[in-house]
Amino acid sequence: MDRQVWSDVKAALKESMTENSYTSWIEPLQLKHLEDRVATFEVTTGFIGNYVNQNFGDQILFQFNRHKQDVQRLRFDVANVQTAPVAKAPAKPPRRASAPDPDGFAGSAIDSRFTFDTFVVGKPNELANAAARRVAEGGPVTFNPLFLYGGVGLGKTHLMHAIANELKVQSPELNVLYLSAEQFMYRFITALRERKMMDFKQIFRSVDILMVDDVQFIAGKDSTQEEFFHTFNALVDSQKQIIISADRAPGEIKDLEDRIRSRLQCGLVVDLHPTDYELRLGVLQSKVEVQKAQYPNLAIADGVLEFLAHRITSNVRVLEGALTRLFAFASLVGRDINMELTQDCLSDVLKASDRKVTVEEIQRKVSDHYNIRLSDLIGPKRVRNFARPRQIAMYLSKEMTSRSLPDIGRRFGGRDHTTVMHGVKKIEELKIIDSQIADDIELLRRSLTE
Repeated sequence: MDRQVWSDVKAALKESMTENSYTSWIEPLQLKHLEDRVATFEVTTGFIGNYVNQNFGDQILFQFNRHKQDVQRLRFDVANVQTAPVAKAPAKPPRRASAPDPDGFAGSAIDSRFTFDTFVVGKPNELANAAARRVAEGGPVTFNPLFLYGGVGLGKTHLMHAIANELKVQSPELNVLYLSAEQFMYRFITALRERKMMDFKQIFRSVDILMVDDVQFIAGKDSTQEEFFHTFNALVDSQKQIIISADRAPGEIKDLEDRIRSRLQCGLVVDLHPTDYELRLGVLQSKVEVQKAQYPNLAIADGVLEFLAHRITSNVRVLEGALTRLFAFASLVGRDINMELTQDCLSDVLKASDRKVTVEEIQRKVSDHYNIRLSDLIGPKRVRNFARPRQIAMYLSKEMTSRSLPDIGRRFGGRDHTTVMHGVKKIEELKIIDSQIADDIELLRRSLTE
């Protein structure tokens, strides 16, 4: 009975969590029993139990109670070394005697849908696309690492999978290991617990191409950063390609060791900018063909895609989700897709997208507030009368928009992202000791969100 309940709870958790989080932290949990409102699990290390409890405990409790189990607390018992689960052996022989097959160790599955052919290219992502294609050719390493960064839904993971899929075709003899930074940490902790660090090091140092997604996750984890640094150095020294993704630039990742930050910046760092209208429309036009194959009898009226591209600007993922929902809804109610149906079906999405503050709007508000010309705010003059309002505008742009620091810098007269970082940090410091600046920022923030 307990096993079936846990199986149902896991299935529900899988639907509500990222694949990496579920695979790394939930799937390995072994439920021992449900007694006295306590769910007791067996884990290989105390660290894993603490991490799961702190990061996923509420979700697990919610799902237990949703499945009619009165569970109020989670308990994690550390298994003996002898009874701890061990990594499965590779399902097939290694490609080389000295290189264990990474597919059997810790790699995430590569999604065959994410290819370069299905990646819609526009100005915000053309450099990232070109760099990813160069790496996917599998030739001599030209820049190492390739570091892709940007906000949610801008295409980082798509490009990572596209590289792996292309390498399978172009260079099938290469050992390609793709995993999240969270999985890297989990495998590292498990290897420490099971005293298999030599196996761990051999696996990661024997790959030809290492791909690590969401590397910002290791920030603040000292031991994991230490091992990641040594793995990184060993692969670079061996002329092996490394591809990294993160939600921000190396210099912006808080609690990342300076030596790792320096290493990550020594290759090619590429920003995937927020989407523009042309790119969003291109994505919709590409995805609508997929939807039409599933719903061949549905027609979509002229202007609907253009309307969505104008209104939903947050990221591609939200845009694709809206289109999928639209086709499914139209199919269920038996109506073609026109503007009226679109607005009814997507009212919540459209409402959430209505009020988006832009950098340009922030610049106008700040220049009006301090009674200076907009050209002086974004211009080259460094006098205090212009410099402080400029830093406040940069700070608000960082806090209230999804723009990256390089993008904000470009909108302030082509300034470097380090200038923006300095301005943001300065205002963060002044807010604490200067009540006038704190009041100004709060007033500006309120006026921008009214």
